[in-house]
Amino acid sequence: MAASRSLDVLVVGAGPTGLALAAQLHAYGARFRIIDRHLDRARESRALAIQPRTLEALSPFGVTDELVARGNPAVQLRMHLPGRTVRLPLFDIGVADTPYPYLLFLSQAETESVLDSHLATVGTTVERGTELLDLTAENAYSACRLRHQDGSEEEVTARYVVGCDGARSTVREQAGIGFEGYAYPQTFALADLEVDGLEKGAAHVYMTDAGVLFFFPLVSPASWRMLAMRPPGDTDAESPPALGQLQAIVDRYVSDPLRLRDPEWMTDFKLYNRGAKNYRAGRAFLAGDAAHIHSPAGAQGMNTGIQDSLNLGWKLALVCRGDAPDALLDTYESERAPVGRNVLRFTDRAFTIATGRNPLLKLARARVAPRLAPLILRLPFLRAAAFRTVSQLAIHYRRSLATTEGGRPPGHGPRAGDRLPDSPGGLHAMTAAPGYHLLLCGRREVWDTERIAATTGGRDGLLHVHTLGTSGPWRGITHCLIRPDGYIGYRAGGTDLTGLLSYLDRWLPPADQAADSN
Repeated sequence: MAASRSLDVLVVGAGPTGLALAAQLHAYGARFRIIDRHLDRARESRALAIQPRTLEALSPFGVTDELVARGNPAVQLRMHLPGRTVRLPLFDIGVADTPYPYLLFLSQAETESVLDSHLATVGTTVERGTELLDLTAENAYSACRLRHQDGSEEEVTARYVVGCDGARSTVREQAGIGFEGYAYPQTFALADLEVDGLEKGAAHVYMTDAGVLFFFPLVSPASWRMLAMRPPGDTDAESPPALGQLQAIVDRYVSDPLRLRDPEWMTDFKLYNRGAKNYRAGRAFLAGDAAHIHSPAGAQGMNTGIQDSLNLGWKLALVCRGDAPDALLDTYESERAPVGRNVLRFTDRAFTIATGRNPLLKLARARVAPRLAPLILRLPFLRAAAFRTVSQLAIHYRRSLATTEGGRPPGHGPRAGDRLPDSPGGLHAMTAAPGYHLLLCGRREVWDTERIAATTGGRDGLLHVHTLGTSGPWRGITHCLIRPDGYIGYRAGGTDLTGLLSYLDRWLPPADQAADSN
């Protein structure tokens, strides 16, 4: 067995969740390795869409433009119901505060390719063909035994281990964390292929008594992603799908003359609704599918996993660098576990409505939905609320210990714990550099920036100060501290920085105090 090497973080799993975590750990200078037991990254995948919030969160790494260039930004949905097709707009309202007002359809394989290339560019190698065999928790580290492709073994010590290794997570099993939930009874077919006769530039869903069928627009590896529920009693459901079987499903569900051809890949799969009992056990953390798996309803899974990573990565890095107290790591589960539970509930309800065999649900799909959907979606406030929920822009951490409303908070605008909205002036670009960002809003002459810099100093380049004048999202004189993940950690009205300094001393103490807090 090779000699032990010490790390800050061992990332297990190099799907989108692990790759995003590695990108953030690199940005903050953490000592880490990322391993994956597979010899190559996925060339086909089930996840197929990136939400606006995920595009925002990945933009500091310089990868979002490439993702957008490779993907298909869809803003239209065609809901094909018995006897009627409803044309619905997607993400056309409530989008002024994001530069990505659309759902980007892009194969997970392409997303992984972009993130993988970014890591290679910055000098990080994904160690493929390397498997975590076991980990043993010690007081100050975890001992991890790895096996490489050639059969050799290595022992690594890491302060923390993060399981981004999917539904069958070795990290979760070794950490003794329960994974609770259930499997859905239906079998689904999945394929990337070409479809003749289908209107381009929109997503399509066919809802029938027999089942549900989706077509999502892609660019690569094919023009369309097909997702179909195999009809109850389908005798072919126990064998891998063939093109003729998929065509038979389409012919059964669809009255339009659609012809399938040139499949890039096809597979069958089952769906589950399961969540980890905890997201942390000692020095082991879970993110992505290792923490939560669910139906693809609403394109939430991969996006939730990436945002798990980007909530955790900076916290791990700052604690390992000695720039933040250990208590900061406790906020990961308290912030992300409620998000995971909400996603499990949301996707379960949407899936049950779309696929349930209950006569009332079948009646709702066939009779009620065609009449109500156009009426409901004409209401701007409902469409805006739906957009902000599905796009994950509405996620907040208002109840987190790492979120504080200071004195005289402004009466409008985003609150502490909310995501920082973008603006025509480019707030997201301004706050993209690693670290915290202090925004000073209001008349510029009221802020003595030299005094502020002297007062908030000693934080080793991790606190950046910006004077916005009256162009910020808050009216009047306000100061707000933006966390490294783009959420508002602290806000208050006026120029008194006493509350801000108290917040900073707790979560980002000066260098001479940080070592003592750990």
